[in-house]
Formats: sequence, structure tokens, C-alpha cells
Amino acid sequence: MSLLQRIPILLLSSSIILLSTNIKAQFLHNLCQNNGNYTLNSTFDRNLNLLLSSLTSNTPNSGFFNNTIGTTPDQVYGLALCRGDIGPQECTQCLQTASQDLPQLCPYKRSAIAWYYECHVRYAATKFFSKLNESLMALYDYNQNVSDPTEFNYQLVEMIGVISNMAAFNTSTQMFATGVVNITDIGEVYGLAQCTRDLSRDQCFKCLNDSLSDLQKCCYDSPGGIALQASCVLRYDLNKFLESTPLWTAPSTISTAPPSKEPFFPPPLPGATHKRHKEKLATATIVICVCVLLLSLVACSSYISLSRRKKIKKRKLWEDIQEDPRRNNTLEFDLSTLKEATDNFSNVNKLGEGGFGAVYKGTFLDGQEVAVKTLSRSSEEGAYQLKNELQFLTKLQHRNLVKLLGFCIAKEEMLLVYEYVQNKSLDTFIFGDSINERINWEQRYKIIQGVARGLLYLHEDSTVRIIHRDLKASNILLDEKMNPKISDFGVARLLARDHTESKTTRVVGTFGYMAPEYAIQGNVSTKADVFSFGVLVLEIVSGRSNISFYDPTNAWQCWKSSTATKLIDPSISENCPIHEVLRCIHIGLLCVQENPVNRPQMSSVFLMLTRNKTKLRPPSQPAFCFKEISEETSILSREPNSLGGTIGQSISRKDTQISVNEPEQILGYVQQEQALAHLLPEEQALARVPQQRMNTLRTEDCTTLREFARP
Repeated sequence: MSLLQRIPILLLSSSIILLSTNIKAQFLHNLCQNNGNYTLNSTFDRNLNLLLSSLTSNTPNSGFFNNTIGTTPDQVYGLALCRGDIGPQECTQCLQTASQDLPQLCPYKRSAIAWYYECHVRYAATKFFSKLNESLMALYDYNQNVSDPTEFNYQLVEMIGVISNMAAFNTSTQMFATGVVNITDIGEVYGLAQCTRDLSRDQCFKCLNDSLSDLQKCCYDSPGGIALQASCVLRYDLNKFLESTPLWTAPSTISTAPPSKEPFFPPPLPGATHKRHKEKLATATIVICVCVLLLSLVACSSYISLSRRKKIKKRKLWEDIQEDPRRNNTLEFDLSTLKEATDNFSNVNKLGEGGFGAVYKGTFLDGQEVAVKTLSRSSEEGAYQLKNELQFLTKLQHRNLVKLLGFCIAKEEMLLVYEYVQNKSLDTFIFGDSINERINWEQRYKIIQGVARGLLYLHEDSTVRIIHRDLKASNILLDEKMNPKISDFGVARLLARDHTESKTTRVVGTFGYMAPEYAIQGNVSTKADVFSFGVLVLEIVSGRSNISFYDPTNAWQCWKSSTATKLIDPSISENCPIHEVLRCIHIGLLCVQENPVNRPQMSSVFLMLTRNKTKLRPPSQPAFCFKEISEETSILSREPNSLGGTIGQSISRKDTQISVNEPEQILGYVQQEQALAHLLPEEQALARVPQQRMNTLRTEDCTTLREFARP
């Protein structure tokens, strides 16, 4: 071969070598926090450079590293996380890119974070290790839709549930897990879940749980999406983006397409001349370019058409809100008044971050304290939530529902103003790491009854029949006397008084709390809220989130083996009436029955909670039981998993109402239960408790509230 003939090969080889040594990490997103600035060549600047260098040097060996450089006030904290399926070389390249980019992306900022496909790097002037900060996040999705979103989301959430559980609780995976599921007519969908290793396992699961919730709100029918948080990353995609074999593979499905009998590319003809080869290459290049151009035009056209439809839909929604007569019945605040009350929405007054916006504490000039929720005007979901809250809360007045005081619609802002509830949400007191924050049984029982009273009002006693659809611990607020108030009606659903069920094609809510007939088939009824209430009761009794019900000592197994006392939160087990706690477990299991006909109405539930002489029928296996597939992993058997994800938009817009007979009336139910003569499991359990222990229990100072007056 002559030197002239070798030149193209040498050039190609050189290009490959250069590319392999100069691969730049793929940038995704960055956030620059407004927590102050630093100056060039200052002590903080030098400490930051040392920190970034330290992260780049030490992270590739293990995939995660955190460090602190300097002393107050120039101390800087940082961490780096590389994807669990990439090697040290790719990790180093990504961290080098991030270290170079961050000072330019967020010039002179004392706190910043940058995400790449292969890694992410974060630094701050305040310590953030082992703290879950869900306000730092970003979401990405495709501008495409899948053909069957219901089946797609069912199998997708099942896969993400498994890999989230593996990442959080499987000690061998180092808070990283991947999976793949083959969905008929769609193909293989790959998933990735990863947390920073400074988190606890419960924090990791919550981070992934909430990421799926936010991802499903924005990307319901998208074939791919990424949720970026400061402490975790969740991703799914039709394209195989993983660098290694998935850790979990869903049971394979049979493809309906016959296998291809011909190879995609026939072998080259022997003896082809160099000239003919060049002609073929040129033809192939032209064909590829034309195809790419046509595909680009089609994609652009589809994107423009979709954007136009969304704008029209959003404009119509805003016109409905502006013309809504309920605006006249609710106090409308000036934006300037709310800015003054919240100190211009200062971070100091920030109470938390939700799926649609942040919540701030405000104080008016007369001393009245309020909670102000900001909603994104550019978000269709935020507009629907505003419309929903105005539609429902203006009609509802009850001591166990949070009170809407007013709203504000300005040029760039839309806000809802609620009464300020002194204490935090219920999940803080029952799932918190600190034993000192745990609440006693008397308070828990009071909360259970208060939530039941609030749901009973929504279902039967208010002027309209309302299905909440997102009842969970974080949506139960507690006032200064620990009285519960149901909040967040952004996805609530209205039923006509003569209907008990409706159908929806857009399922919203939180997995783990969603009834199976609603999550899978879109059947909306009061029994869906009853299911959520049952899960909530079991969480309150056990002090654990619903993911804990799926281990070997879950609620059903304990009940079936007459060892239900194992479920009781250890912080209250010594100072509570056991018979009362066991009765609540029994009621919780009745509420989570798989068949909605077997679940009691809230009127029956309220009677069970306030009349201890009411007999309870024995429960059957509930809807949230798993089947084992390996020693370390379990999945749902066609039931919703415990992921806190949501599917769909905030409001169902394609629905029809159907009328069904009431499964059970309260009087008939009581008569049926009184006819049962057999001993109940709780009575059997009490019989096993030594008499001395029984006397101790009866004299404990754990009185319970028995009588309630409806408003």
C-alpha cells in the first residue's frame, strides 16, 4: 500500500485517538442558588478550587465522595456522584468537565450544582450532607407520546418501584440500581435510580419516590424522562443508555411480531471495485442526509403543532378562571400585600416545596398568619390546581379541612392563601428520625378520627360529593392542638350527589395510597379515598411509611399469624391500650381490601372508630401484598406499588359518570357485623397477653376520645 493510500487511514486513526482522549461529558442542567457571592482570588475562591480538585481526584475510585475545605466563614462543602454503571475514566472526565464548567455556569456563587449524564457535582457555603433538599430539582421529557399510556405507565411504575427499592434498601448496590421492562408494542424501557450516599436509606427512597411523583406530573405519556434532584437521579428511556447489564429485568413478554428471516445488511459483494464502493458510499450518505432532514422537519412540525394546542388549551383554562363566578365569593389579594406579608417571598419564610410550587409563611399588618402557595402561571398543572382549589375549598367549611382564605392572580404570579397551620405535616411526626418528635397514641388516635371525620364530610355531609384522590401523611397538617386538617385539593374530583363512581383516563395521586381499581382502570369513587385512609391508618399505628408493609413482618402477615402487636410503633407500644390499637389495625386492613365492594364506606369507618362495640368482620388479603421474585427483590402482583409517584395531569378532562348501587348501607353493615359470633383476631391476641400486663395496660394514661359532633 502506497503512502498516499495510507493517509486517510492515518487521519481516521488519529481522529479516533483524539476523540477517545477528549470526550466531553454531556451537560444536562445547572442551578445557581442565591445564597451570596464570593470575589475572585478570595479565600473562598481558593477553597472552592481545592474542593473541586479534591472531588475530581477522589471520586472515581468509589463513585462518590464528599469533602469540606477551609474554616468559617470561608468554609465550602461539596460532593460528587458518578453514575454507578460507568468506569473510573469516564467518571474522571465528567468531573473534570464539571469542575471547569461550574465556576462559569454560576460565576462567584457560593452555592451551585451541575448535572451531567454521567455525574453531578454540588458545592455550598453551608453544610448539606445527609440532608434531603427537594427544592433543587429539574425535569426533562421527550416531546412525544406513547400509544397506550395506561399500560405503559403501569409497567413503568412497577419497574421503577423495584429499582427504587433496590437502590434504597439493597446494601450491595451502593444506592444505585437499573432495570429493564419489555412493554408490548412499545419495546424495552430502561430505568435508572441513584442516590448520593450521604443519605439514609429512607431518605433515598423518599427522594426517588418524590422524583417519580414530579416526573409523572410533567411527563405522563412520554417515552422518556429524567428527574434531577440534589440528592438523587431518576431516569427512564426507550433508548438503551446504560453502560452495563441492568440489575433487574422484568419477566419477559411474548412479542407479536414474527422474527425477521433476513439480516438487516446483506454481506458486501466480493470483488467490488474501489470506485463502485465510493459511489455506494456517496449514495448512502445522500439518502441518510435526506432522511435526517425529513425526520427533522416532521419533528419540528409536530413540536410546533403540540405547542400551539397546549397554548390554546392553556388560554381557554385561564379564560375559565377569569370568568369563574366563585372569584366573587373569595377574597382576592393584591400581589403587593402578599409580597409584604412574606418579605418578598424570602427563603427565610419558605415552609416547603410542592409539585406545583413553593409555600411561604406570611404575616399581615394585623398580625394574622397565613400560608401562601405560589403556582407557576406557565404550568398547565398549576392553573388546574388553582381552578380546583377555588372550585372546592370555597364550598367547604370544616374543622378538619384546611381553610382557603383567598387568592391572587397577577401578571406573572398566581397564588393561593390559606390559614396558617402551626405544626408541620403528619409525616414529620410519625416518620421522623427523632424519637422526641414522635407523638403518643392518644394524639395518633385523635388524628385518625379527625381525618375520618374530614373524609366523611367530603363524601356525604357537604353540599357536594368530593373525592380527594391524594390523601397521604404529607397532606395532613396539624394545628397547635394537633388537630388534623386535610390539605391539597389540587387533584380532587367532584361527583354528582346521585352518583357514586365515575371513570377517568387521567389517573393522579400517590402510588402506595392509590386503590388498585383506580390506579389501573381509572375508576373514581369514595372507596378510593377509603383505601388511602386505610394505608394512612396503618402508617400512623406502625410509625413507618407504607413501603415497610412489604417486608416479611408486613401488616397482613402479622395479622394472619395473630402477631399484629409487632406492627405497633415501639415508641408507643408501652403506653397505649392494646385493644384500641389492634382495632385500628383491623379497620385499616378492612379499608385496603382489593375489591372496593368489600371496603366500608367512611360512615361505617367513622362508626367503627367511635363505637367500640361495633363488630368488625375479618379482613381478607389486602391489595398491597407482594409476591416474592428473589431473595432481595419483590414486585407487585398486578397491584400498585409503594412508590410515591403520580400518573397524569392534575385534572381529568376525559371522563364520563356512571351510576352504581351503593355496595352497603351503614345500618345493614352494622347488623351484618353484629351477627358474627366468632372471636376476632384482636380478642385472640388479647387473650395471649398475661393478666398482669393487661392490668398495666388498663391503668395507663392513654385515654381516647369517643364522641364527636359533626359541624
